[in-house]
Amino acid sequence: MQSTAAKIKTDYLDYKSGADTFEGFVAYDESKSQKRPAVVICHAWAGQMDAEREIAQNLAELGYLGFAADVYGKGVRGDVQGDNSNLMMPLLENRSMLKQRLLDSIKAAAEHPLSESNKVAAIGYCFGGLCVLDLARANAPVQGVVSFHGLFSPPDWKIEKQIKPKILILHGWDDPMATPQNVLEVSSELSASNADWQLHGYGGAMHAFTNPAANNKDRGTVYNETAAKRSWQAMENFLTEIF
Repeated sequence: MQSTAAKIKTDYLDYKSGADTFEGFVAYDESKSQKRPAVVICHAWAGQMDAEREIAQNLAELGYLGFAADVYGKGVRGDVQGDNSNLMMPLLENRSMLKQRLLDSIKAAAEHPLSESNKVAAIGYCFGGLCVLDLARANAPVQGVVSFHGLFSPPDWKIEKQIKPKILILHGWDDPMATPQNVLEVSSELSASNADWQLHGYGGAMHAFTNPAANNKDRGTVYNETAAKRSWQAMENFLTEIF
């Protein structure tokens, strides 16, 4: 799904979840007037940053409406190089609240004037990878989800017996935050829910393998250019399939 002579426009978009305000980032090719599928990007633990906004623009180049979501709140951002546990942990400890914020992010993207409301996908990185799996587990109104070096722990709420969104997991096999045992567990979980799922394991790749700034072997976060390129291509193929 390639766009030629794209003219990418970007906007910030405020939306609500409960009483709280969140700030999405939207990118699209304004040289085309027709509606297009929306791809929501769920951010890593630092919150919506330049990396997620750049991904939204890359998706717009491919002809999609890129929507970088926000589950922390407008103006609430962490430190890309620092410890953001204080932002992420309250949502990991309250997965029901996280689920609602994710569903409201999907709704905001689907309601954009240039979005085909019945053609929405979600992709996510690290913490965002867990977020998109929760969207699938909740049967959110998305056609599919893609988890890049995501976390796999199941939520404390009841997972649907029949997961409807298609699922693609892109995983660094040497990721210390999602071990081979964790891979077996999430595979069994998704199979038990009759999900249409697939998993690509990248040998020698660790956590955060798509992030060029990741270079901490002791922490298990290392950029892997080959895995990054392969995983992006796998995502492109998946989006073409589901849309």
